[in-house]
Amino acid sequence: MKSGSSSLTSTPNGIEHRCDVLIIGSGAAGLSLALKLADHCQVIVLSKSDRNEGSTRYAQGGIAAVFDEQDSIDAHVNDTLNAGGGLCEEPAVRFTTERAKEALEWLISYGVPFDREKTESGEDKFHLTREGGHSHRRILHAADATGEALQITLNDAVSTHPNIHFFERYNAIDLIPSQTEENTCVGAYVWNRQQEHVEVIRAPFIALATGGGSKVYQYTSNPDVSSGDGIAMAWRAGCRVSNMEFNQFHPTCLFHPQARNFLITEALRGEGANLCHADGTRFMHKFDERGDLAPRDVVARAIDYEMKRLGADCMYLDISHKPADFIVKHFPNIYRKCRSLGIDITREPIPVVPAAHYSCGGVVTDFNAKTDLNNVYAIGEVAYTGLHGANRMASNSLLECVVFASAAADHIISSLPTQDCDEVIAPWDESQVSNSDEEVIIQHNWHELRLFMWDYVGIVRTDKRLERAMRRIKLLEQEITEYYSHFRVSNNLLELRNLVTVAELIVRCAMARKESRGLHFNLDHPGQLSNPKPTVLVPRKQLSGEDVGALITEGSFSGMS
Repeated sequence: MKSGSSSLTSTPNGIEHRCDVLIIGSGAAGLSLALKLADHCQVIVLSKSDRNEGSTRYAQGGIAAVFDEQDSIDAHVNDTLNAGGGLCEEPAVRFTTERAKEALEWLISYGVPFDREKTESGEDKFHLTREGGHSHRRILHAADATGEALQITLNDAVSTHPNIHFFERYNAIDLIPSQTEENTCVGAYVWNRQQEHVEVIRAPFIALATGGGSKVYQYTSNPDVSSGDGIAMAWRAGCRVSNMEFNQFHPTCLFHPQARNFLITEALRGEGANLCHADGTRFMHKFDERGDLAPRDVVARAIDYEMKRLGADCMYLDISHKPADFIVKHFPNIYRKCRSLGIDITREPIPVVPAAHYSCGGVVTDFNAKTDLNNVYAIGEVAYTGLHGANRMASNSLLECVVFASAAADHIISSLPTQDCDEVIAPWDESQVSNSDEEVIIQHNWHELRLFMWDYVGIVRTDKRLERAMRRIKLLEQEITEYYSHFRVSNNLLELRNLVTVAELIVRCAMARKESRGLHFNLDHPGQLSNPKPTVLVPRKQLSGEDVGALITEGSFSGMS
């Protein structure tokens, strides 16, 4: 379809929707893509929960771009390469940073309320902050709730566009492969959570913007929807994935029984906050010459080490030496949250612990955000573009979402108009399944998976821990496959199925990397290889037409165009 509205039909096989582009995910990547496409075609945006519930909303820090005359794109590139531990693809880093200012100006044009300040000369300009790994102040931010401001602004713009159609509370189940065109998908099976039945969305272009899979760990800063759905669906459909061993643990999540996943932004350390023990003793200088401004992987391991060494439940982050007015102005969200829990950050330190935060690996894409499938794109945390390497530098993630959304939009628009696909899609068959009366099995498997991933595949790993994790994953996969075959789908079952796939991909990548680099630290391989390569997993069906399975390939990353 080229114009008008998305269509809905009832077929003998059930409910079927049609659009030009199906976008799975409603965070910064998905909404940016939708806005850039909507003047040209009909778009459906699928949201697993409500349209606000995703990782974007919880991003506190900001978005990196060169706005200061004293800064440069080369400096941004070098900082990113240094943070990435030797595994960033420099062309991808330069591609992103060169387009950063344009991406920010696009967001500004939609009204994202980035903080501004008056200079001594009276000039009004954006307030730039600094975070770990950055050599200059280059972070545009909206106080300490940049993600929320971005989500609200994009949502407002999307909601008023007649060519964007929101499907809230829908789970994507699987991509539907074409029976006539190789490496092509014709749509997706989706589960309508409110009506509790499976529907089909048919589309000539599909974009995965589903975020990461940090919910595979017991402790995470991510919302509940971050269950690796796009990574698992792309893998099952035949896409390569890369560098899944590099899962970033944010060093400073609030440690409090009533704040399970509240993030304490790195911008606090950028503005002078210090990490310390309960007695106020600082410790980061013992681990890195950059001290409290060291990259996240260094800081997370340092906190983990000190907690284990002292038998402590947490460490502390102290910014109370700064003026109270400064703290409240720059970090109002954190100040209010901590005050609600009885912690006054203007007078006392914040208890913090590391938590799984960001997936640096994902579905392999090129500079158009295109995957190994002809008409399937992956944007944002779900994707592996080569930008992050072995460790993501702060405030490059939201930037990646907008830059690659723009690239994907340009590529899709250049391929329009398309012919409607009338290929017959097999109906979703529920004739041999029943409603589950053993939900407890899903809950048990869910908790078991997240616990052993935390214990065995967390901040510090060993070969034996990884082997133990893989044995348990294989057993869980058997149980989940049997369960999936016999019972109707549900949100918990779909997420568990995807999480166990993501867990296997993480462990396979971790077992393949015989060194310690960036976010992957293995006590059995503490040194670093002289010529490190990305870890690429290739589905067997890409090579032999068999069912999808993991095959590890060594060598330089070949996903870039």
